[in-house]
Amino acid sequence: MSDTERKYYHSVRLDRDKCKGCINCIKGCPTEAIRVRDGKAKIIKERCIDCGECIRVCPYHAKSAVTERLDDIFNYRYKVAIPAPTLYGQFNNLKDINLILTGLKYLGFDDVYEVAKATEAITAYTKQLMEEGKLKRPVINSACPTVVRLISVRFPNLINHVLPLISPMETAAKVARQEAVRKTGFKPSEIGVFFISPCAAKATAVRNPLGSSVPLVDGVLSVKEVYLKLLPILGKIEKVEDLSTCAFAGVRWAASGGEASALDSEKYVAVDGIDNVVRLLEEIEDDEKIDVDFIEALACTGGCVGGPLTVDNTFVAKTKIKKLANELMKKGQKPVMIPIDNEELKWDNPVTYRNVLNLDDDISVAMQKMERMQEIYENLPQLDCGSCGAPSCKSLAEDIVRGFATETDCIYKLREKVRELARQMVALEEEMPGSFKTDDREYYER
Repeated sequence: MSDTERKYYHSVRLDRDKCKGCINCIKGCPTEAIRVRDGKAKIIKERCIDCGECIRVCPYHAKSAVTERLDDIFNYRYKVAIPAPTLYGQFNNLKDINLILTGLKYLGFDDVYEVAKATEAITAYTKQLMEEGKLKRPVINSACPTVVRLISVRFPNLINHVLPLISPMETAAKVARQEAVRKTGFKPSEIGVFFISPCAAKATAVRNPLGSSVPLVDGVLSVKEVYLKLLPILGKIEKVEDLSTCAFAGVRWAASGGEASALDSEKYVAVDGIDNVVRLLEEIEDDEKIDVDFIEALACTGGCVGGPLTVDNTFVAKTKIKKLANELMKKGQKPVMIPIDNEELKWDNPVTYRNVLNLDDDISVAMQKMERMQEIYENLPQLDCGSCGAPSCKSLAEDIVRGFATETDCIYKLREKVRELARQMVALEEEMPGSFKTDDREYYER
């Protein structure tokens, strides 16, 4: 994959054949990355942050997330699963995480490495950096790729607030590959490390990583696919291997508040759901006083358990995760620190601002277009109804300036145009010779 392809790679895809041109998707998109034109939706790749909101709301299932299939793991000599703790919350009456981890080996994986263990390393280093005063407050977590991309597109002034550490997924992948090389003697390229993901954004982050110069994960499998493959075999497992070494704090990361509470600080905010995240970031950017040290922002409602690639009800899964975490705490299971140096957790490719409102490469032309865009916007009804196929009147004004739409795409402006044409027709009828006049004036005056 070329650098350009990687830069604009997106897991969220549109099936035009299934799309019926409704405007449900444009309303929920936090970056206004979707338009409906000629009866079909269109995703603007520069703006999409792969949050998966369009997947949730599309009644025709025209949006989906592209992930690897389970059979793809067999392209590697040695196969390692790195499951998100969200996977555990999908199963009813689960008392032992080892059952799920053993089941993954039954599916064909040679080894399993828990992402929950990697969260403990991230937590420990975050605490250290905050105690040393090396992070700008409030610190915003970097574990959710959707939120990081959102900030890079909509909130450039907050980029330096983002925790400059790679995600637990990438941390787990690093260590899992290193350990597999030591165990097997295989080349790193012969080892396939696959993340079992609750969200589309992680599938994008694997090919277009944030904060990392090279991809660290070989593929992403959806929680839903793995769940459906595991379910029929769990009851057939005769011997459950003792594979889990994570503690309760790592498992708790799957639900909203898990990461923030693990920092042992009272001055934090845990916000979930993309709309709530946007509102909070707007307040911070507007310099409103928010007396907190850490902000855990997760795009999905309920946290990762609410991801679009999961199976169970968000709130039911959240309860299951809490129960599993409490059981680990009762057992007194202590975290086992993974063998990774803190320097390896740092970003080596800082996140930068993505200017998606670049109207022209020539700054003077861009300024003229910006002024024209403002004039058009002021002339629109500013109702943000979405009937034009754009999410707001401001975005329609932008589309008009870019040449992608016309003013009469607005149903209210079209109505004005039709009325004006009707008045012109009435006036023209008055000027016609008497023998051509009709009594249908009422038709034109309606």
